[in-house]
Amino acid sequence: MLARRALRDALQDSELGDLIEDALLLTSELCENAVLHAGTGFELLLTATDTELTIAVTDQGPTAMELNLAKPRPLTDRMATNGRGLVLVDALADAWGTRHDTDGHHVWFTLRRGGTDTAGDPGSATHETEPPATTPPTLTWPNVSTCRWLLHLSNERVATLPLPSVIGELARRLCEVLVAEGVGVWVDFDDGNGEQELASHGQLTEPASIDLPLPLAAPLAGRFRVQLDLPTPSAVEIAELCAQRLALAIESDWLRGADRRRWSWMTYLAETSELLAHSLDVELTAAIVPQIVVPRIGQWCAVHLLDGHGQLDLAALTHTDETELPELRKGLDTAQSDQLRSQLDGVLRGGGAAPINVPGDGIAVALTARGQALGTVTVGRLADRAHNPEEIMVISDVARRAAPAIDNAQRNATSVETSQALQQALLPRALPDSDGVDFAAAYLPATTGADVGGDFYDVVPVSPGRWLVSIGDVCGKGARAAARTGQVREFVRVLVREGHPPARVLELLNDVMMEAQDPHQFCTVALAMVTEPPAGQPGGLSVELVLAGHDQPVLVHADGGAELVGRHGTAAGLVSDFTVYPTHHVLVPGDVLVTYTDGITERRRGREEFGHDRLVSTIARAAGLNAAGVVSMLRVAVDEFSNAGQRDDIAVMAIGAPAT
Repeated sequence: MLARRALRDALQDSELGDLIEDALLLTSELCENAVLHAGTGFELLLTATDTELTIAVTDQGPTAMELNLAKPRPLTDRMATNGRGLVLVDALADAWGTRHDTDGHHVWFTLRRGGTDTAGDPGSATHETEPPATTPPTLTWPNVSTCRWLLHLSNERVATLPLPSVIGELARRLCEVLVAEGVGVWVDFDDGNGEQELASHGQLTEPASIDLPLPLAAPLAGRFRVQLDLPTPSAVEIAELCAQRLALAIESDWLRGADRRRWSWMTYLAETSELLAHSLDVELTAAIVPQIVVPRIGQWCAVHLLDGHGQLDLAALTHTDETELPELRKGLDTAQSDQLRSQLDGVLRGGGAAPINVPGDGIAVALTARGQALGTVTVGRLADRAHNPEEIMVISDVARRAAPAIDNAQRNATSVETSQALQQALLPRALPDSDGVDFAAAYLPATTGADVGGDFYDVVPVSPGRWLVSIGDVCGKGARAAARTGQVREFVRVLVREGHPPARVLELLNDVMMEAQDPHQFCTVALAMVTEPPAGQPGGLSVELVLAGHDQPVLVHADGGAELVGRHGTAAGLVSDFTVYPTHHVLVPGDVLVTYTDGITERRRGREEFGHDRLVSTIARAAGLNAAGVVSMLRVAVDEFSNAGQRDDIAVMAIGAPAT
């Protein structure tokens, strides 16, 4: 305090008055560190020119070699500032340096006016004067200049220095004005850590002369203590004024920090929403939540989801220490822990956030979507403290964002199950088994999701030794296309069993689809009436083929040749002027007729399509194989052609005349 007063008196009326604040701040830090680190007296050296000021602080502590040989004995019970003095010197000074010699440890810094380029070195020394009398003076209100110095710190310095340094500087100034023995400031930032010492100066004993609450707005709370030999009414008033200045600095810093935290949390929650929006898989969506939460908001996180019986099952779990997962998983098994099940059931009933203590301290939040409980998210406490209110709000917000994502994934899973069941219902459960004809088929959907394709195939027994084989592709995807596919399939079945020939079946199908007046619902169909020869006749098959806008089948002969057969007709459901052209073909033993949908020929590798030519050549290489062998070889060829995702459904139906 004496060093600060001497320095201020020396510079008060000089041309370097604008450097006083920084000089006092840095000098106080260096003098305090000299006492706390070295436990000795110190010398203060001042050198000034018209444009710059150089100050050096020298203690009589151990030399650099002695520091390596022994730790100096602390002469005070106060903790050192861990090098904060040099940090501030580096931040505020234009130049600075240190050295060790036989005289002690020297630290010097230079402050310049107007950014001059000259540098100063420590010069002549001015030593501390004798301490003032111990009898406390009768304090009156200081003059305006002193009051301004007591309370004012430039915005630049406040923005540059950390809050403890700002509060510490204000505390030192108050000590100097009141000639106080010590000042301390404690603040509770409502962060779960309780009341913390923010800054102190000098010595504090119990009880304090002046003990004031800091006028802080909620959720902040704090207190301010001043140690005086004889507190006067003026001293109390000055302390109260300083408490308001301290509160202003603390609140301003806290609000700036809160604003930074708010932006950080907003970014965090936006990224959370983006991650959750990209999944329609229940397991994956549930697994994303703990990955988002840990380790930023907790040491571990678990997601429990309600099953079909209303029981909570552990769906996802993450811990910062993977070795803890097996034990934690056991503790989070609701079937094994009645206490955990009871606490989570209470969270579900309450619908909000609540603390839990099984298997460890944490916060549990209900997952609710569309007014229905889905489960819970449980977050374990942080390593060094419990969750603060701000973090609990963030956990609740994560749960609010996760709930609709999980709900959408569950609804999508239900839709997929329904669609897959519908898709399977559009295909025959089994193909007919006959000695005179060989049937084989394959169906490869383009997606495993809810978008059911319109491809189908079917084999309908018409009479003994006679079958109608159908394969088609209804325009579109989804439930609407699936419904129309089912209608087409059943319509063909009914008309064929009523005795209508294939061409007439397609004409009637076109009439029905045109009556619907839906230009977006049409289909391509290939019908093949397959007939075995009468008993006693040579083996082989007779095939009547009718194509309604469908691709031509490939006929592979037993001798190795392959060709496209049939004649194109009009797709069903496009125009009223409908025309098809029946063709007749004979399959000798060993021949195979392959029908397919356009998912094969339109399979892409970049800009290149699989195409009809490659299809014919591929099937030609399968000559001599039975129907199942031809289908298998074609599937392999299509898969090897491109590893890109399948864009369209693929249906293949092969009819073979068994070799004799």
